[in-house]
Amino acid sequence: MDRTDCRLLSLDGASGRTVDLNFTDLADLLKPGDLLVLNDTRVIRARLYGHKQSGGHIELLIERILDSRRALAQIRASKALRTGSIVDLQSGAEAFQAVVQERRGEFYVLRFSAPVTGIMQHEGHVPLPPYINRHDTAVDTERYQTVYARRSGAVAAPTAGLHFDHGLLNRLRGQGVETAFLTLHVAAGSFQPMRVTDVREHRMHPESVEVAPAVCERIAHAHARGARVVAVGTTVVRALETAASSGELKPFAGDSSLFIYPGYRFRVVDAMVTNFHLSGSTLLMLVCAFAGTAYTLAAYAHAIERGYRFYSYGDAMFLTPCATAVADYAHEV
Repeated sequence: MDRTDCRLLSLDGASGRTVDLNFTDLADLLKPGDLLVLNDTRVIRARLYGHKQSGGHIELLIERILDSRRALAQIRASKALRTGSIVDLQSGAEAFQAVVQERRGEFYVLRFSAPVTGIMQHEGHVPLPPYINRHDTAVDTERYQTVYARRSGAVAAPTAGLHFDHGLLNRLRGQGVETAFLTLHVAAGSFQPMRVTDVREHRMHPESVEVAPAVCERIAHAHARGARVVAVGTTVVRALETAASSGELKPFAGDSSLFIYPGYRFRVVDAMVTNFHLSGSTLLMLVCAFAGTAYTLAAYAHAIERGYRFYSYGDAMFLTPCATAVADYAHEV
């Protein structure tokens, strides 16, 4: 199936009106001069399989490479591993090991017997999200990357960008839509459910973000001429809003733990392209904060009724902001 061969639900945040479209109709929703901002992160082969020296099977998910031979990882095993535990990873004639150095909350610091990037090349699998209940295939190696991915470091794809191909991007540029790229390396924490009853107590896992000075200049110019900044995906929203956390958009390079939920005042983003997200997820909360909770949930009900596909390889939405979302949330609480 072609990347653009999916559906697009347009939600007008001002009125709550929804329109059923195809993804290529995005060209009709964007205007000459609009700035489309995309996340150029590249997914690494972050899932590794191995076994304890006692024989028990283990699954590793690299969260972040700390240096050439150390990484922060999630470990799925029958029992929690202790400091000093050894994980054997083997591929044909080559054997690799990882030693548990310490535990940091739900993550482990592992030291590998060879460079981490090389081991992932030998042993790694495409880290499909947990709700895709199958092993990765050769198709996923290419399909679970955006066509503009260039900076390696993500353990999950910025899925809204998966719908774009070079043909659509060239078509948009041909009609006067501008493009800019930033980087947010998506971490496994994106899929972590909230385990608190008060949303304000939830803490996001940090993710590496870089918003270059040139991107900030492009955004300033777009707003100066009355054009919109259109974020492709929640990762772009979080990156831009992190860079504007002081109240003014500035270049940013570092970690972000920004959690956007209803009541948040957006400073940069004027429209958004995103996929359909898990119920109760932090990603859905961000969408509700942008387009209004009532309108968003009504649009989701419409999508379910009409058979839209959810999650990574699913369909998409185009959203414009709800002007009363902040006021409505403040009134509710």
